Order: sequence, then structure tokens, then C-alpha cells
Amino acid sequence: MPKVHIKTYGCQMNERDSLQVAEMLQNRGFLMTSDQAEADVILINTCSVRDQAEQKALNKMTSVQHLRKTRPHIVYGFMGCMAQSRGEELLERGADLVIGTQKYHRVADYVEEIFSARTEARMDDLRTSIVDTDEELNSQNTIRDGAAHDGAATAFVSIMQGCNMKCSFCIVPYTRGKERGRPINEIVDEVKKLADNGIKEVTLLGQIVNLYGRHEFPVVDGKSPFVQLLEQVAKVEGIERVRFTSPHPVGYKQDLIDAFGYIPELAEHVHFPLQSGSDKVLKAMRRPYKASKFVELVERMREVCPHIAVSTDIIVGFPGEGETEYLETRALCEQVKFDNAYVFRYSKRRGTPAAEMDDSLQLSEEVKVQRNQDLL
Repeated sequence: MPKVHIKTYGCQMNERDSLQVAEMLQNRGFLMTSDQAEADVILINTCSVRDQAEQKALNKMTSVQHLRKTRPHIVYGFMGCMAQSRGEELLERGADLVIGTQKYHRVADYVEEIFSARTEARMDDLRTSIVDTDEELNSQNTIRDGAAHDGAATAFVSIMQGCNMKCSFCIVPYTRGKERGRPINEIVDEVKKLADNGIKEVTLLGQIVNLYGRHEFPVVDGKSPFVQLLEQVAKVEGIERVRFTSPHPVGYKQDLIDAFGYIPELAEHVHFPLQSGSDKVLKAMRRPYKASKFVELVERMREVCPHIAVSTDIIVGFPGEGETEYLETRALCEQVKFDNAYVFRYSKRRGTPAAEMDDSLQLSEEVKVQRNQDLL
């Protein structure tokens, strides 16, 4: 049977998508392998949020081209945000298949089509290379069954796709599209199936997970659709712990904070991206909150749940971040005392407003590295 190797870079959403693609391919008779040297199909699922992930994925091409010298039938494909943003350009790098973020459910069809053409030596077939990055209505509902490793006790559950925020540094709104949420009952049914298969812990995934359903579903008894969902998921028999990632300070209301006081299944942890502790930089990032509001929200979380662990994301070296702005971020970190922080050096993402900012605002790599190491 043909073997498939999937390499995933980036966020938990990518991990979940890769697991689901693997399951669909296995249902078609493909075997999964961790060794790309023996694979007949190599799929890379990568993000575009940071340059490092893109470069790792592109560097994979070198090893694949080497394999093709002796195994010309190999099918090489890109999936996810990088595929969505670069499209046909990836064919020039040797890819056979380029699948965008709204077409994961078509991967198995396309792999079968290309692989059959290759193995039957129909090299003049016009469809031996396929690019599909088109938007698809209701794409958030095209993958429904829970994805988990065999024998695992934890699983990811995608509850929504897309983002409407359009932070100036972020390419996700352009690669994942606008916010779209799945119905609560469909998500709960998925969690029930996972629990029946031995899953004890689920992580609910969304680009801005706490804004789930705000356009589709009503507030009930003062509770947002997301809090309503948390309550329903926590009631599923067999589920002992519920996590979610990643929320946004905008829309992080008191009803969600209070949920940690009465839903015992909620893990006492929130990953709460700050990005910068400077109001000036936050404004340039198009993050519509003040640093003081962020601190207030963390304090309110700790009032309701004293033992809650709070982790965060921080970008250093954003265009226009002077020493004063950086020190404001440093001071906020010292004040909040995060349990963990993921610190990233700013890198340009083409197609984003920040990438077009004046060169005079750009910081040197030396400064970025110094600030990164200082915060860590």
C-alpha cells in the first residue's frame, strides 16, 4: 500500500488538521509513516505566522528533490496557511499539490488523483499538479469527526475558523478567512464521540476562540456563545478536563472569567497573548486594547481562580518599538509575573500592513535578538 508522511509546523490548529487529513487518507487505504525516505506521498502542513516555519517547510524541498531522483512517482504537497498565501508559486518549488485552509477535506481526493496518474505513468495528464485555495461556504463544517492519536487521552476540537481582527503583523485573516463558527450541538456530538473512544481531555481551538459564535448565536442569560459551549462540553460524560486556545483580550468578558469558578472541568490555565506592553506599539499592531486593560483582566482571572496559570505571547522588535516601548513591555511582564511566555522576534509577513511600514521604523536583528534574550 502507498505510504504517506505528514510534517506539521505551527499551531495546534495545524496539528488537528494534520491528524484529520491522516485519518481520511488511512480510510482510503494509505499507510502513515514517520520516515519520509519510504513515503510515496509527502505532505507539509505549515503556518505563515512566522518566517521560521515557512523556511523550514521550503527547506524540505531539497530532501524531496533528492528522493525524486530514484523515486519519480513521489507526490509532494503543501497544506495550510502557507499554501493559502503562496498558492501556485509553490509549484515552481516542486510541489505537486497546494491545498488552502478551507479545502482539507479534499486532500484525500487530490492525493489519490495525482498518485494514480503518477503510478500509471500518465505523465502528460494535465491534472498531475493541483492548486486549490478557493474559499468554500461552510468550510468550518467540512471536517467533523474528532482527530486524535491512537490510544491518546487528549484531543483537539476545532470550533471555529477565521479571524476578523486583522492585527497589522498577522497574516491569519488572509489565510484562514473571516470568523465562522460550528453549531454548538455539532461540536458537543464530536466531543461525545471522542469521549466514547477514551478521550479524557479536549482542547477547543479557534483563531480567537473566546469570540466563538458571536455573529451566529445569541447571548443567553448573560452568557456568550463560547461560555455556553464550555458548559455543554464540560457536561459530556467521560470528559474530565477542558482547555481552549487562543483567546484575545477583546471579548474576554466577565462571564468567561466567572466560568473558571463554577466549571470544575476547566483547566486552570489560560494562554493570553499580550504581544506588547506598550500602548503605542499595541496601536501600531492594531490590537484594540490598552496595556492597563490587559493587566486588569489577568487580575480579575486570579480573583476568581487564584491558582490559574497565565501564559502569553510577546513580539519584540516590532517596527517603531523604541527603548521606552520595550521597557514598558518588560515592566508589564514583571508586574504580571506570567507563568510562561513565548517571546518572538518580529519578522515581516508579506501582505500585512506592518510589512509596508517605513524602513526607518524597522529594527535591526541585533536589537531584536538582544530584547528577545532579555525577556527570556
